[in-house]
Amino acid sequence: MPVVLTIAGSDSGGGAGIQADLKTFSTLNVFGTTAITCVTAQNPEEVMAIHPVDPDIVMRQIVAVSNSFPLRAAKTGMLYSAEIIRIVAMEDIREGIPILVVDPVMVAASGARLLQADAIDAFRNELLPKARVVTPNLHEAEILCGHSISSVEELRKAAREIGDHYDVACVVKGGHLSGDRIVDVLYDEGDEHLFTEQRVYAEETHGAGCAFSAALTAYLAQGEIMAEAVKKAKTFVTRALQQASRVGRHRPLNLLISQEDAPTP
Repeated sequence: MPVVLTIAGSDSGGGAGIQADLKTFSTLNVFGTTAITCVTAQNPEEVMAIHPVDPDIVMRQIVAVSNSFPLRAAKTGMLYSAEIIRIVAMEDIREGIPILVVDPVMVAASGARLLQADAIDAFRNELLPKARVVTPNLHEAEILCGHSISSVEELRKAAREIGDHYDVACVVKGGHLSGDRIVDVLYDEGDEHLFTEQRVYAEETHGAGCAFSAALTAYLAQGEIMAEAVKKAKTFVTRALQQASRVGRHRPLNLLISQEDAPTP
């Protein structure tokens, strides 16, 4: 079974972060390991508190996993501080990680800042050049490319700009654009792929970005080429939204899709 690592924050509500990543990994038949960067007090409606883990402990978690498991791939989620970003970007730490997927978790849907303002430069200059692929949503892409995005054409331009500037594959997700069809754009080494699906009008989308990057990590660890991995990850999230179940007063993504319903790895 392929082994993957998620370096991210803990979501006490269980819908995003480490918890969403592990559910996704299990569903897609990869063995998930973790390095927790932050402990949060949150639910799908709000982030009440964030407590970052000491960067040395983050490093020791990564080293402990890398020393004991043959990692096929790793993903990052909420990194929060420049110090934690630098730990993750260190060559010695990344030596045992052949594929790094970076989900630039910057701001929660509730508006809470999940990446400190002074950490953005470290994210851009130290982590992104080490990644194989980065998966920004529209707002994160605007921060990375430095201009607004209001159309599919501008989405395509942003993917090219980010990909070329950081020498990384870039998937810009277009869910925040209006319309009944969602277009995601992959730019990878000069090649562009557009993925279009009918929008799922879900009550809640909390954790969708985490699930997408976790699924992408799983499929890359299983040997899929980038374009096919992106396509399957997008299908996985769409089905998780379609099969959302009522849990209390919330309707979170169903990341534990039965194997019969899940995309075939």
